[in-house]
Amino acid sequence: MAEIVLFHHAAGLTDGVLSFAQTLGDAGHTVHTPDLFDGRTFAGVEDGVAFAETVGEGTFAHRAAAAVEDLPTDLVYAGMSMGAARAAERVLERPGARGAFFLYGAVAPSWWDATWPQGVPSQAHVNADDPWREPEAEAEYAATVPHGELFVYPGSGHLFAEPGHADFVAESADLVANRVLGLLERL
Repeated sequence: MAEIVLFHHAAGLTDGVLSFAQTLGDAGHTVHTPDLFDGRTFAGVEDGVAFAETVGEGTFAHRAAAAVEDLPTDLVYAGMSMGAARAAERVLERPGARGAFFLYGAVAPSWWDATWPQGVPSQAHVNADDPWREPEAEAEYAATVPHGELFVYPGSGHLFAEPGHADFVAESADLVANRVLGLLERL
């Protein structure tokens, strides 16, 4: 079984994020869900992004690093939307990652002027018509991340795998969960 750190999206550590973590936990994995927003949650992604911009990217990078400081290095790093950047940073800056997965976005290692480490498989899950989608990052992810799998689902919502959110699509959410669990089983 894997030990996972799951970084939340811009709406914060919501019930939907915790529900996804519970799905992984029910499959026997240990899941840590650090709260980078100190208890704040937002109804919309836009509000969370505005909050994050006022606090600053560096603050969240520091909080994410501190959240894993006392954990083993052989973790699976996971992130949802904004949290994908935090997860990728940990893979790129902290040797020993077993794997990674990203919901609601992909990462481009060039954002950190880095190369994805060999032997760290990963997945990225996005919706085809998501207004927050970053095709350039997805293209770089697909081209430069060894053993990186990019999954594109039909739909336009951003938080499409989050139960209780207006963007939720049960069929896509089930497929995301099954694919992530499959990745974890292969580690």
